[in-house]
Order: sequence, then C-alpha cells, then structure tokens
Amino acid sequence: MVATKRIKTYIRGLDEHLQGGIPLGHTVLIAGKPGTMKSSVAYNVLYHNAKEENKSGVYVTLEQSRDSVVDSMAGLGMELDGIDERLSVLDLSMIRKKLKQLSKQSWIEVFKMYVNNLKGSMDVDLLVLDSLPVLQVMAKFEDPRDDLFRFFEWLRELGITSFLIAEMDQDGNKFCAHGEDFLSDGIMHLDLRRDDRVVNLFLSIVKMRKTAHKRGYFPLIFDEGGFEVVTH
Repeated sequence: MVATKRIKTYIRGLDEHLQGGIPLGHTVLIAGKPGTMKSSVAYNVLYHNAKEENKSGVYVTLEQSRDSVVDSMAGLGMELDGIDERLSVLDLSMIRKKLKQLSKQSWIEVFKMYVNNLKGSMDVDLLVLDSLPVLQVMAKFEDPRDDLFRFFEWLRELGITSFLIAEMDQDGNKFCAHGEDFLSDGIMHLDLRRDDRVVNLFLSIVKMRKTAHKRGYFPLIFDEGGFEVVTH
C-alpha cells in the first residue's frame, strides 16, 4: 500500500495525531468564532513549510491589508525575512487593481487568474484563503452551493493543498452556511472556552479524509516555540 503524502501543520502534537500531517492536495476548512487564532494557525502552516520544507505558499487576505498581516504574524515570531521568495501575502487591493484593468471579467475570474499565474511562476504548494465567507460576498455567487462546488473543484484541479478560513457566528454552531463542510476534505475547528475568567483555546479535527484520527477537543497552546496541542 502506497503511503499518503502529507503536509506538516507544524503544530506540535497534531502531526503525530494526523499520521504525519494533512494529506497532500486536500482542501481544509479552518473554522471558528472570532478570536480563535484561525489566521495565525493557517499562516503557521505556510510559514514553517516555507522555512523548513522549502515549499512555496500564498496567503490571500480579503479583509486585512498585506502589511497588517505581515506585521501581526511577525509579532508572533513568524518573520518574512529570508523566506519572502517562498511565502507570498496577497491582499485584496492588488486584486481590485487587476480587476480595473480587466473590467469585463468577474472578480472570481480575476482571482482565479491571479492564483493560476502564481501557481505557474512560484509552483505554489500551499494556499490560504482568508476568508471564505468574504469571497462568497465579493464573488456575488448566484447559486452558492453550485458555485462553491465549482470553486472547490477548481482548487483540487490546481493540485494545491488549500486552507479556507470559515468565520462562525458568535452564537452559532454551524461551521459554514452553504455545505462547504461536505465539499471539504477536512475540517479543523478552533474553539474558545472560558473558565474562571481565563479564556482557553481548543482544537479539534472534525473531519480529515485518508486519515485515522480522534475527534476530541484538545487544548491549543501558543508560546515562544509556536503552536502545540495537548492530546493526552
């Protein structure tokens, strides 16, 4: 039996739990309510794969500016210096500028064109989209379920391992609104729990195709050494 090739998350304790990491080519939802460090966890995967594995990654931000993302992640110890040729942060303003030049094309077509160009020039291994709900609004999907199906298929055809950030409602328990959880190959759920005035983070692998894993909620810790889950 041929072993499944995997992408390390570089979250201590999690890769062992996932038989070595995320299966190559998977499209994974990172879902959670505001404040659960979804963006940081996703960026962590790109950053360490660029630094340790020489893999190329693109972080697409549809809400923050590039400078805001880069500065925030540098504050967590993930500096771009030395790996900026392998880790690219693309913000919405660049896509808007491109759209003005190609006014006859829709926003989603320009977005796909841009990613395809990056795939060709950088041979991109990893992609993070922050966030999926914003993409749906900007793309003005007329039939969200069908349009999202086509979008997920396009990601798989690229052969890129993708992480899509899904913002959950503060008072809700649904990971997404239009069946993205069924379309995705994996779901990583980040959660906040309050205890005696202390807010603790938890992580669960709700779903991961081609992987034997537990579905419990594990404490997620961030310190100078990066992210770690406590699975015992």
